[in-house]
Amino acid sequence: MADAKQVRFIVGVIGNVISFFLFFSPMPTFWRIFKNKSVEEFQPWPYVATMMNCMLWVFYGLPVVHKDSILVTTINAVGMGFEAFYISVFLIYCGGKKNFRRNIGLYLGAEVIAVAGIVLITLFAIQNEFAKQTFVGVICDVFNIAMYGAPSLVIKKVIRTRSVEYMPFLLSFVSFVNAGIWTAYSLIYKLDLYVLISNGLGTALCASQLIVYGLYRNATPRDEDKTKPSEIEIPATA
Repeated sequence: MADAKQVRFIVGVIGNVISFFLFFSPMPTFWRIFKNKSVEEFQPWPYVATMMNCMLWVFYGLPVVHKDSILVTTINAVGMGFEAFYISVFLIYCGGKKNFRRNIGLYLGAEVIAVAGIVLITLFAIQNEFAKQTFVGVICDVFNIAMYGAPSLVIKKVIRTRSVEYMPFLLSFVSFVNAGIWTAYSLIYKLDLYVLISNGLGTALCASQLIVYGLYRNATPRDEDKTKPSEIEIPATA
């Protein structure tokens, strides 16, 4: 019979697989951009923000911050690869959008500097292991909750238009399963408070998105301009 540590590892592997598909879920959007050779009205900032989120969780899962959480590091390293690809597509197909490439570069540069600062503070200014986990974990939670909650920004549009056309059901559903798995992971063998907080709240946020989708899935849409695609297509992570 598997002990609690083995069960936690298995759940973590399942979480890695689900998170992989979560990171993959925006791919249809980028296939559309590739076919049209234009980013249209899609925005890069969710993916730029997710890159920051992934970098932070990669660091959090390392033994220097939190022991026995290497699976958190592995999947977020994969996530960094996906986000780098998505951002590259924006840079290639942004066309003549004013200052688009420069602004993306500035934001990415600021993220690298911020993460480097967090790493240096954690390694050299904080000696206590619990304090290290708290410092990095709280910052990770802020970004992770934002990632899970971002698709909720489109709920107002769904209610106003009575249309779920721009509500990413697949993203919300996979995010819900992902958050649930990582919540379970955080509770098995030994409590991981910071994985628990963000993914527990993430489960609730994603559930609310699915409820709204279910309520308006078959509703008669109100006439509105439907030429502008949703800007809320955000992969989330553990």
